[in-house]
Amino acid sequence: MRYDLVVRSRRAVLPHGQRPAAVAVADGRIAALAGYDAPLDAVVDEDLGDVALLPGLVDTHVHVNEPGRTEWEGFASATRAAAAGGVTTLVDMPLNSVPPTVTVAALETKRAAARGRCHVDVGFWGGVVPGNLGDLVALRRAGVFGFKAFLVDSGVPEFPPVDAGLLERALATVDALFVVHAEDPGSVRGSPPSPRYADFVASRPPEAERSAVATVVAAARRTGSRVHVLHLSSVGALPELVAARADGVRLTVETCPHYLALAAEQVPDGATEFKCCPPIRDRDNQDRLWAALADGTVDCVVSDHSPCLPELKRADTGDFAAAWGGIASVQLSLPVVWTQARRRGHGLSDVIRWMATGPADLVGLPGKGRIAVGADADLVAFDADAGFRVEPGLLRHRHPVTPYAGQRLTGVVRATWLRGEPVTGDAPHGRLVRAGAA
Repeated sequence: MRYDLVVRSRRAVLPHGQRPAAVAVADGRIAALAGYDAPLDAVVDEDLGDVALLPGLVDTHVHVNEPGRTEWEGFASATRAAAAGGVTTLVDMPLNSVPPTVTVAALETKRAAARGRCHVDVGFWGGVVPGNLGDLVALRRAGVFGFKAFLVDSGVPEFPPVDAGLLERALATVDALFVVHAEDPGSVRGSPPSPRYADFVASRPPEAERSAVATVVAAARRTGSRVHVLHLSSVGALPELVAARADGVRLTVETCPHYLALAAEQVPDGATEFKCCPPIRDRDNQDRLWAALADGTVDCVVSDHSPCLPELKRADTGDFAAAWGGIASVQLSLPVVWTQARRRGHGLSDVIRWMATGPADLVGLPGKGRIAVGADADLVAFDADAGFRVEPGLLRHRHPVTPYAGQRLTGVVRATWLRGEPVTGDAPHGRLVRAGAA
């Protein structure tokens, strides 16, 4: 048989570990796995040598913002940045676009905005807001991967939060995965105008996460629904999750690169590029978060790519209270996590479990996030030993504001393939994916 593409690497990360291998591709899927030196006939035969071959990452927490706030970020720029960072599938959050994805009509508006502009595959979350319970079943049938809800103010008026009662009613309305921004509004205090990072962190204490996770657990326990806690920052919320899982409650949890790589002690006053919600916490919390990731308590790592206009970060005043909360890092997630993971003794197989296979399994995409026969040929050439300094001007999302500016990271994406085709950043060939269609 003549294959369309063969990619060889002495460091191929396969489902059962890392080994030398040749990956053969036909019709956009992985058709065969063979030894590194195996004679295989192919139109294109790429030998990466010691550059690692990874499955494309799956990022299930990305805010693209188009339509309505395309000046913040759009499908073309976000997916170009994703591909440059080794992400080949992303799932777009239902906000901060206008309209938010809370009706089928809004979903179709978003799909129309995305069509023909995506450099990687893109799926969509629906949203839960007051007044749209009647739309959830139709949204699920239309192919959203589940539903996002906020327990605290989202930062945009068109996506208001839900209370515990409404969350529980939503869970009982449709059989789907619900993903929740878990901070308790009763524990979040108003942050005074201040350039001091300590003042901002104090306004969103660990108790806000712990209390909100307890609310989520209670709703999941009573309804039997499947619930996922988004962007966990505080390890103080983990005992509640662990106990609920032991009782059979269907709960998963993610964290983000910035919580694993950045610590409160290193945030300068006025450096609002570090602001996100929940906030980056101290080094001791970070060490315990890594331990929870290592032992499987935390299921996956995704970016929470949340860009905005540069002026909304309020670098002019350094006021954390007024600045938009969000870190745009879809292009940097892989090297950020790999830099920290290798220092802590983890391997590439761990990173792929956290950032590719785990998120793919979370949303039910068995053909993504793994190098296996029959899976989509979404592949990444990753030079795991190469270092680089983060230069904001080289980032491909729309506004290159980043807390990683000037940092030395390890791991460079040398090439990305989507279903066996190189992603160059020129002609987009990503698809819009639907839940249940894998």
